[in-house]
Amino acid sequence: MDQKLTERERNAQMKKEALISVAMYVIFFLWWYFTGYGLAGENQSYTMGIPNWFLLSSVVGYVLFSAATIIVVKLFFKNFSLEEAADDPEAAKK
Repeated sequence: MDQKLTERERNAQMKKEALISVAMYVIFFLWWYFTGYGLAGENQSYTMGIPNWFLLSSVVGYVLFSAATIIVVKLFFKNFSLEEAADDPEAAKK
């Protein structure tokens, strides 16, 4: 169900959601970069025939951050209308 937020509350929520999204992307990129390039070296170890650097960076990272994204959306994001505000006089007439 959509929540009725004032214009200020909507803008604050949108800014918070954007910052969280960018932070999640940066953390995922750092995970991918350091597990991919940091573990790829001369002495590689394998799990089920797959190099550990690939397994951690591409498989585990994807699953981990998919779950993290679902949790973050459920905890911090709100469902609200972008078109009407709680203090909008036109919305009160409808």
